[in-house]
Amino acid sequence: MSAAKKPTHKVNTSERLFQAQVIQLAKLNGWLVFHPRKMQTQDGRWLTAVQGDAGFPDLVFAHPGGRGVIYAELKANRGKLTDLQKHWTSALKLNGAEVYIWFPNDIDAIAQRLSGPRP
Repeated sequence: MSAAKKPTHKVNTSERLFQAQVIQLAKLNGWLVFHPRKMQTQDGRWLTAVQGDAGFPDLVFAHPGGRGVIYAELKANRGKLTDLQKHWTSALKLNGAEVYIWFPNDIDAIAQRLSGPRP
């Protein structure tokens, strides 16, 4: 008889699926959502068509009812911030912005923030 496996609470999901879940949660709770989409060039490279400094967070949320403005960088479970992403998140925080680096394992806290008042 094989030993029982311990249950795991780790969420294993791609960043793309995770992003779709977070956007759905935001919209269900009345948030406006901004996300610049990547496009593939003819030579196969992926680019985000924005002008400005690289490393800007993946998502920006604004609540029309005054529950805040959120900048969120999403990462897969083993994802790490690049130096440019660290620079952006630091600059935003220094200027009083509500900034999060969210992982799939944070989904309960994300749902709580998006459904609740400004912290």
